[in-house]
Amino acid sequence: MNKNKFTYKKSGVDIKSADKFVNFISSTTQKKKQKKNFNNIGGFGSISNIPKNIKSPKIVACTDGVGTKIEIANSLNKYDTIGIDLVAMSVNDLIVQGAKPLFFLDYISINKINLTKLKSLIKGILKGCQISGCDLVGGETAEMPDTYEKGKFDIAGFAVGIVDERKILNNKIKNKDLILAIPSNGLHSNGYSLVRYLLKKKKIDIKKNVFLKKELIKPTKIYVREVLKLIDKNLINGCANITGGGLADNIKRVIPEKLCASIDLAKINPIKIFQWLKDNNIKDDEMLKTFNCGVGFCLIINPKNLKKVINCFSSEYKPYVIGEIIKSKKKIKIKNKINW
Repeated sequence: MNKNKFTYKKSGVDIKSADKFVNFISSTTQKKKQKKNFNNIGGFGSISNIPKNIKSPKIVACTDGVGTKIEIANSLNKYDTIGIDLVAMSVNDLIVQGAKPLFFLDYISINKINLTKLKSLIKGILKGCQISGCDLVGGETAEMPDTYEKGKFDIAGFAVGIVDERKILNNKIKNKDLILAIPSNGLHSNGYSLVRYLLKKKKIDIKKNVFLKKELIKPTKIYVREVLKLIDKNLINGCANITGGGLADNIKRVIPEKLCASIDLAKINPIKIFQWLKDNNIKDDEMLKTFNCGVGFCLIINPKNLKKVINCFSSEYKPYVIGEIIKSKKKIKIKNKINW
């Protein structure tokens, strides 16, 4: 009789731990919801209602991850904020279309299920959903022992939103519109491979550096509430989420043909973490194409709405003018330099 019995657990996959994690998510999400129409967690698919107050609803979908910011979370053994980043990266893209986030799903792939780590991750995701006004309705957790090294994992997020066809933010941008910068609260979730390369080369231990320890794990600012308020009031003609590729590459994605975003870098107010990176021998061109440099989100508005738009924000995130829309065959023109 063969005593070498083959089991899934011996191969490195623990179904019981996965079931415990699903039960944790299900119980946690139910506590977060005041009105629960469907019990989605643990089923084969999620079911959600479409809001009835939208005449011509259009569905908008986005997906993203958080890149190697995960490695910062691993090095600090802190996982309760990276989930906020995950939600932010998708919902901040949704609102560029004018869409309100409806629901969110996550995908977690990990070497071995660690309930403490995964519970922290989910708490962050739920916090991000709460800030965004959407629900976590499902997801997938994959235990992949031969794909990931010990302690390693990856996460991805999927957000779905809805917008009335009349409020979709496309082709509303006009000549002489103003371009406004909404401040970021830090790196958000972009450029971390370069940051980690710099830390390695300079042999900097972020655990011993109070400033970097705080800055590098800070969760991405979610702009949903403020931007949706502006959309409801018809105060913006366009917007851009400033992520990978920086200011220029992201703004030009929303500029119509024959118009151009003319941006004055001297008007940008860089925050401390970017000053630190610049002081560590990263050139201006590299800074601009890798990081948000203090501009987390951009609005394009009619000049007459400037005061109303500014008044919709708290003092920490008040938008300010960094450029205007002009007529040109080029979609973007950059002048001057950031005053580091």
